[in-house]
Amino acid sequence: MIRVVLADDEKLIRSGWTTMLSLHGDIEVVGQAADGREAVEAGTGADVVLMDIRMPLMDGLAATRELARHSPATRVIVVTTFENDQLVWGALRAGASGYVLKRAPADELVEAVRLVHTRDTVLFPDALRRIASPHLGTVEPRMPVGLTPRELDVLRHIALGQNNAEISTALHVTTETVKTHVGNILDKLGARDRTQAAVLAYELGLVFAGTGVGEPGSRRR
Repeated sequence: MIRVVLADDEKLIRSGWTTMLSLHGDIEVVGQAADGREAVEAGTGADVVLMDIRMPLMDGLAATRELARHSPATRVIVVTTFENDQLVWGALRAGASGYVLKRAPADELVEAVRLVHTRDTVLFPDALRRIASPHLGTVEPRMPVGLTPRELDVLRHIALGQNNAEISTALHVTTETVKTHVGNILDKLGARDRTQAAVLAYELGLVFAGTGVGEPGSRRR
């Protein structure tokens, strides 16, 4: 069962989310919050928090940072009205695992909850690449300390949004080997999940615009 907390200052939106999510037997709404402080309190220990960005007392970005600090196993999905790349990038850097728009279809929101709970992929990788695109290829690549060459390969594929099976096929290794590499990468980077590892890959200059891999002109695998 996926335990979900809903954080939005509009009661009508929370009620709509509750009704929609309650239709699915693997999801349980275990709490609600009308502001950022309540979101941190209610969200601590939950599996997934649906987090509005603009809320009173403490905004969604600050609440996401607090949850990342105090409840690292909790995954945050930012839910926003406007597709503001700067706000979404700020949310991802604060520790969110992904985002969806409030106007998104119900099945997309449900899929997002399930995806971040499995932690096997980056939520909406195409959107992440678009949001990160202003930074791609603009900084000198910096190799993360301690990562092996193979782990760097896996990290770049994580940044493409590929799951373990896709990385396994691309690198011609077993899925168990990929899982081991992913675990090592998260530990060495101090990243909470694959989305945070992907954000770091972009910020370190390990992914380039138009190629999706680690050096200009190289072909996407």
